[in-house]
Amino acid sequence: MSTSINVVGLLLVVCLALVHVFIGKTQWLSRISPYRWVSVAGGVSIAYIFLDIFPELGRAQTEVEHINSFWINYFEHHVYLLALAGLTIFYGLEQLAMRSRAHHHKTEGEDRTQPAVFWLHIASFSLYNAILGYLLRETESHGWVAALLLFVALALHFVVNDISLREHHKHLYDRIGRWILAGAIVLGWVLDQAIRIDAAAISAIWALIAGALILNVLKEELPSERESNFRFFVAGAAIYSVILLAA
Repeated sequence: MSTSINVVGLLLVVCLALVHVFIGKTQWLSRISPYRWVSVAGGVSIAYIFLDIFPELGRAQTEVEHINSFWINYFEHHVYLLALAGLTIFYGLEQLAMRSRAHHHKTEGEDRTQPAVFWLHIASFSLYNAILGYLLRETESHGWVAALLLFVALALHFVVNDISLREHHKHLYDRIGRWILAGAIVLGWVLDQAIRIDAAAISAIWALIAGALILNVLKEELPSERESNFRFFVAGAAIYSVILLAA
């Protein structure tokens, strides 16, 4: 891998970490209708899921089929089951956070999660971020364009994730959580320098994270109670689709 790609990758992962650190403090973002830019972010993420993640899952299926394992051979569509597992785990975390907020509001009068749920949520998203950092490092082998496209999708995804995490955890997220998540993605990128994982294992990990990514996008952009902007959603999806297909 060339030095230039290493430098580009390091800059991208640092910028992703800075998204977590500063997005909640960005004044200009608050002046834009949140329904518009969240819809754009959702459109970009959905385009990335359908045009990159789903094809990648197909390739991952082929990779993992070469693993000589009883459990792998038992599940005919094991990669897709891993994606389903990732989606299910993060859906469970979301439900846990919602119930914790409701219980804490009822008993303490504060609309935020309990500390134990906060730490569980942050630990899970830290692992999620670390793996995404590792996968971003792997994407660099395909060239800086591929890494840049993944960066754009992840940056917008992190913006939307931050909204949800801040809504759940309030000041605990601002004081502690955002710094942990920022460090986690840099750590994941750095770990790729020291730990080498074979292609089949990376494919299995990617499948698990893909399911979580799909859930985290859909729960923020598409629930009926959120007033999203369809035109901006379509614009984000269309523009990013063209870029992906052109690349």
